Order: sequence, then structure tokens, then C-alpha cells
Amino acid sequence: MKQILKTIRRVLTELADEKTRESAGRFFKDTDHQKVRFHGVKSASVRKVAKEHFAAVKDMAKEDVFVLCESLWQSNYLEETSIACDWAYRFHRDFKPDDFAVFESWVERYVHNWASCDTLCNHTVGTFLEMYPKQIVKLKRWAKSSNMWMRRAAAVSLIVPARKKLFHKEVFELATILLHDGEDLVQKGYGWVLKAASESDQEAVFRFVMAHKATMPRTALRYAIEKMPQPLKKEAMAKPT
Repeated sequence: MKQILKTIRRVLTELADEKTRESAGRFFKDTDHQKVRFHGVKSASVRKVAKEHFAAVKDMAKEDVFVLCESLWQSNYLEETSIACDWAYRFHRDFKPDDFAVFESWVERYVHNWASCDTLCNHTVGTFLEMYPKQIVKLKRWAKSSNMWMRRAAAVSLIVPARKKLFHKEVFELATILLHDGEDLVQKGYGWVLKAASESDQEAVFRFVMAHKATMPRTALRYAIEKMPQPLKKEAMAKPT
């Protein structure tokens, strides 16, 4: 395992360049809530590295690969967390209910930026929940966490399922819990999942927005209605009389 990690980090170091590192940094706020490190490797190259080096781990036990993923998470380098997410997802056919605790631990301990949060939750956690829908109730605990990344994770974990017309009831429940969240990245997260749900249930999302528009943060509202026809957008954005 140590050799695999050493090889991954050597390859990323060889591919790194300062211009990419500086460019990547502009997408993230430099705050106590959002700390992220960069090797300076373009996303397409990171995906290629993940795919090529998966050959070294594909025959390992899922649990051992998860240990490798955890080591990648611990580095706090965006490129390494992306590879961790890629490899975890590639084992989705082997997911078991107990794996939720692993994913929850990763969000709670290692997610410090929107990119890692979304990469893990959109695909790995979202796919897990499609496989084990009874586990979805645990997202309510995430939505009430003092950790802003867990709150965002609660919402963005349902984006891909919501596009498949799944879990819309839970989408509205989570949006209600997160409705007045003070963090803009959480507002964007639950607005995003509402937008995903609107692709197949525009009427229900519009009703939700109209019912809460008086107190719903404008950031979340704009995300939620982004794919709606202009007349509905105009009605939703109009200030209450």
C-alpha cells in the first residue's frame, strides 16, 4: 500500500505546474472553514492518473482500498482526494450497508472544501443511497450538524438520485431543515438539489419555493429555479407585496 501511495504522489508531483496550482486556488476561499492544498495538476490529468493506477488496486479487497483512500484523504491535497473518491466509487458494486459509516467519517474528518464534498457525495454517497435507501434517514443528522460540510453533503448526496426522480420527498425534508442556513455554500447545496428535483417535478419545487420565498435566502432560491421557464423565475424572484 505504501508503494502505491508513493507512486501516486510521485506521478502527481511530476505532472504539477505552478500556473495550474495558482489557478486552482482562485476557486476556493482562504478561510478557516475551507482549507485545501494543491499539487497543481489539471482535472483531466488527475482522472487519467486515477484510472491508470486503479489497475494496481482493482483486485484488492474493498476494505483495503478504503484504507488507501483514507490515506489519500488525510493529505488534504485536492488531487489526492479526487483519486480517493474515484477509487471508492469504482467499488460501488461491492458496497454494503456498513460502508455508510466510512463515508460519513470521510465527510466529517476530511472534507474542507466544496469540490471534495461534491465529488464524494454526488457519486459515491448518492449511488450508495440508491442501493440502500433505508440509510437516507441518516442525512437528516448530517443536515443538523454543526459542520457546514456535513450540511452541504446532506443536500448534494441526493442530486444524482433526484435527477432520476428518486427521493424527492427527502429532498424537500432536507431543504426545509437547511432553509435558513447561514452558510452560502450550504444554501447553494440545497438549492442545487432542488434544481435537480425540478427537472422532473417542476411544479412541486416551484410550490416549495413560493411557500418559503419570504425567508428563503436568495442564493438558494436562484439555484432552485435556475432551470424553470422565465415567467416562473420572475414570479419566484418578485419581492412579496
